[in-house]
Amino acid sequence: MTDRTTDRLLYGLKAAGAQTAATLARRLEITAAAVRQHLDGLASQRLVEHEDRREGVGRPRRYWSLTERGHARFPDNHAGLTVEVLDAVSSIFGRDGLDRLIAHREAATLASYRQRLAGLPTLADKVRALARLRTQEGYMADYRREADGSFTLVENHCPICVAARTCQGLCRSELGIFTAVLGEDATVSRTEHLLSGARRCAYRVVPAPRSVRAAVRSRTRA
Repeated sequence: MTDRTTDRLLYGLKAAGAQTAATLARRLEITAAAVRQHLDGLASQRLVEHEDRREGVGRPRRYWSLTERGHARFPDNHAGLTVEVLDAVSSIFGRDGLDRLIAHREAATLASYRQRLAGLPTLADKVRALARLRTQEGYMADYRREADGSFTLVENHCPICVAARTCQGLCRSELGIFTAVLGEDATVSRTEHLLSGARRCAYRVVPAPRSVRAAVRSRTRA
């Protein structure tokens, strides 16, 4: 398997979670036998692991997923240096100083997102653009529209995960940014959280009723 195909296989497991060799083969457009061979090689490097699941009658199905070492193959935005900076800010300026740093980062990010999303006519356009921005920042983000009209925004990788484990205010900041940038158009809640043991972070975006949006606009004009 070429390095490019290896990267695609690891990316596929990162983006979609545990999968069978047959599913990965369809994704990569190569044979399942070839995928199994290379998964065995990656397992020997401790980059992937498997779990056999019984689904109804017949033989169990083998699902492959990334190990912690496999997840570490993806960028972390210089996590070690970030943690050192956060520790230094907390030591020198105290908790208030750390909160001010997080608030500054939140304000700068929100201003950037608002500028990039300005003029987009629908909530769907805004969620799509937000997912694209987050992907550019290393979060491997994607979204889908649900049957009830809501949206699910997922982030399959967290480039600030190590820093967020040290300073969980960074995670609270992310939810606040999404809520603020979508504004009157929607309510946002976190449904999966990497730091709580999930394999990714996910957010539910529910369109606000027209009456609520109209009331917000009325208060804004007053």
